[in-house]
Amino acid sequence: MAPLATLQPLDAPRVAAAASAPAAWRAEPARRAVDAGPRSRYVACAGLEVHVTEWGPADAPVLVAWHGLARTGRDMDDIAAHLAPRWRVICPDTPGRGLSQWSANPAADYCLEAYARTAAALFDALDVAEAHWLGTSMGGAIGLVAAAGALRGRIRRLVLNDVGPSLNPVAVERIRAYAGQPPAFATVTELERYFRTVYAPYGWLSDAQWRRLTESSARRLPDGRVTPHYDPAMVQQFAHHPRDYERWDEWDRLDLPVLCLRGEDSDLLLRETAEAMRVRGPRAVVVEIAGCGHAPALNTADQFAVVERFLTA
Repeated sequence: MAPLATLQPLDAPRVAAAASAPAAWRAEPARRAVDAGPRSRYVACAGLEVHVTEWGPADAPVLVAWHGLARTGRDMDDIAAHLAPRWRVICPDTPGRGLSQWSANPAADYCLEAYARTAAALFDALDVAEAHWLGTSMGGAIGLVAAAGALRGRIRRLVLNDVGPSLNPVAVERIRAYAGQPPAFATVTELERYFRTVYAPYGWLSDAQWRRLTESSARRLPDGRVTPHYDPAMVQQFAHHPRDYERWDEWDRLDLPVLCLRGEDSDLLLRETAEAMRVRGPRAVVVEIAGCGHAPALNTADQFAVVERFLTA
């Protein structure tokens, strides 16, 4: 087993030591274990059915954990399971991904503003008054847009996993190229080999984690081959909304604590962008994660720890 990643702060982050859970959450360990999850449910949101994997007691403080562009909510299994004893962790599949409904109008529904409206509808449907938000890549951008707009005041703390208010266009084009033309394979083994290649920048994953990633993000085509789970039309976001990820105006309007995790070798969130995030707008705490590119998989103990310290500070 490879060693855990090392967290390297860009700016000696003053993240408080992990706070003890409230008294209510230190009690009833048996009930918390039973309630930990995961639980699968389907919710009507802004005209589309959204699949959600939910962890933790229903009356615990809420954390929404939103996945990246071509991924599913199951990417959050490891950190959600870790946090479930004291948090209600809600992990949606974005429309067009996983088990959520595909859009009949991709140009309108596959963009950050539409995803933010979906998030607000999800909060209402699940009776979530307020929550913290953890988002990887696109999931972080959705949180940023929602915190500045549709969910302003209802997102209390924001964790951005290797994403910011501006992205490297070269990396965006790389992601768009592989996501826009999903390959198909005769076997699941071949699909897993493909995922291990394109998602190598995630950093270390165990064999079991690679297998789960593959099985939770595959679908069969009519000819029997397997392909990634998502609607290929979701990349129309980049054609119809070419500046969708340029969000400095929203960044400067944010008034909440922000933690930015940056993969040490990330080609999407450049170091100069992370530095700008540290000194303007909400002045994010920026932590760099060694051994990862875009984006850290949030699956190791030290990654859990830095997120948990921020959420409980």
